[in-house]
Order: sequence, then structure tokens, then C-alpha cells
Amino acid sequence: MAQEAAQTTFRPAGPAEAEAVARLHADSWRRHYRGAYSDGFLDGDVVEDRLAVWTQRLSGPDAESRTVLAERSGELVGFAHTIFDEDANWGALIDNLHVTLALKRSGIGSRLLTRVAEDVLDRSPASGMYLWVLEQNADAQAFYARRGGVCAGRREVSPPGGDPSRLTGHPFCLRYAWRDPAALLAGR
Repeated sequence: MAQEAAQTTFRPAGPAEAEAVARLHADSWRRHYRGAYSDGFLDGDVVEDRLAVWTQRLSGPDAESRTVLAERSGELVGFAHTIFDEDANWGALIDNLHVTLALKRSGIGSRLLTRVAEDVLDRSPASGMYLWVLEQNADAQAFYARRGGVCAGRREVSPPGGDPSRLTGHPFCLRYAWRDPAALLAGR
């Protein structure tokens, strides 16, 4: 209850947050990627895998990307990671956007998406932005569509860490794009 009443704050991530981000990322994958990612991976070394990724990503300043944390009472409740100018056509890639299960539908995801749009526009006003979402994740697709994202492509999922044994079959993901991220800033 106290967490519900707490105010959400946002700030850039640093090296000290790698473990908390990795744990939230792994938890989100376990909840939403089952069926696309193998149970052996999700129930096994997914935290270790994500910790290696986030330790590297957050090891020092990177002008090409940014990770924004959402916190309540000092606890991580969400994050978004953006790679600027990742694609000449589509613009910045939102490589990750995750919110803790207990606070889904509380507005944190929307606020993270708005923060990403602000960062993208500050860096490159003409840039678009996009992300990939699992084809099976209908809730996330609906979330992005409600926020003006347009489904603009489909591809096979790349296996985590390049290891095909971490996938179940041949899952697909969908590209959701915002040609003008400024649309996300209206009505803030």
C-alpha cells in the first residue's frame, strides 16, 4: 500500500544499478517470454545472462545510449534503455522497457516512454523511434498501439546471447514505430 502512494521518480542508471536492472529484466522475461524463450533458459541462467548484459551496458558513460530508471521509495520499479540513432530509417531503438508486475497499468510505462521520446528529441529532433515486441505479447502490443505506435514490420527473434537453444521454436517479433516521438509528449 505504501508503494502505491509513493511518488515515482526517474533518473539515469549507473553501474551500481546493474544487478537490480538485471533482476527486473529477468523477471519480466520469465513472465512474458515463456513459450518464445526456452523454459531451461528462463528457469536457469537468465539472471546471470542479463547481469552480464547490464554490467557491460552500465559500466560507464555511453553517448550512444541511455538507461532511465523509474523508482518508488528508492526501489527500482521500471526502466527503459534506448540506443540513439540505431537505424537510419527508423531512428532510436527502445531496446528495453520493463515495469515490475505489481505496478503494471499504473502509468509508469507511459511515463518511461515519454522520457525516452524526450531524450530522443533532445538528441535528434528529426529522429523517429521504434522497438521490437514479441508477437505473443498482445498486452504490450496494445500498450504501444494506445500510445501511437504503429506496427511496421515482423522478423524472427534473435536468440539471447546468440544461443539458439535459448529459444522455443522460431518465435517472431513485431516492430512498433513512432515516426514523430513528439506525439508522445502531447497531454503530459
